[in-house]
Amino acid sequence: MRTRVRGWRWRRNPLRRRSDVVEAWTALVVAVLLCVGAPLAGVSAALWAQGQAQRIAAQQRAERHRVHATVVDRTPDSVASAQTGGQSYRVVVRWTTPGGDTRTATSRVPAGARQGDVVTVWLDSRGRSVPPPTGGSAVLEHTVTVGAFATLGAALTVLVGHSLGQRAALRRRMAEWERDWACTEPQWTHRRA
Repeated sequence: MRTRVRGWRWRRNPLRRRSDVVEAWTALVVAVLLCVGAPLAGVSAALWAQGQAQRIAAQQRAERHRVHATVVDRTPDSVASAQTGGQSYRVVVRWTTPGGDTRTATSRVPAGARQGDVVTVWLDSRGRSVPPPTGGSAVLEHTVTVGAFATLGAALTVLVGHSLGQRAALRRRMAEWERDWACTEPQWTHRRA
């Protein structure tokens, strides 16, 4: 039967070594870093990523505008489902500017759009077809992803550092035991060192 004595590395006893005290403090620091430091790193990275993503989304909303355009081309139904998984494809669309001019461009339209259908198209300041601006859900996804990976990265860094520290402590402890055994062995075995 094995008995476990809690906190033996913290209490004074003749078997406690300096490496035991260092290992106890290291375990405490690692626990604090994992429970407090890694989540704080994740939250701060997530807040930074959210700010960046919101700035980019605001910039995109300022640079892009939406128009309602009519599909001019014949839509390639078989090509859409085979090549793009049925999500969207590029066709020529036509719209009228607020000044009354008619413009055409190649733009992505949903797979169900037919010739003559009115679709929503996003354009930049030069009139080129661009994807819609980043929405709130994309910003949230980006924020959560960056925060989660930052937390995971910080935790892994702490654990790898702790593992390397334990290896070094084990090597040092084994060297101490060898040194102590070299002094103690002659008394137990009655051999000369």
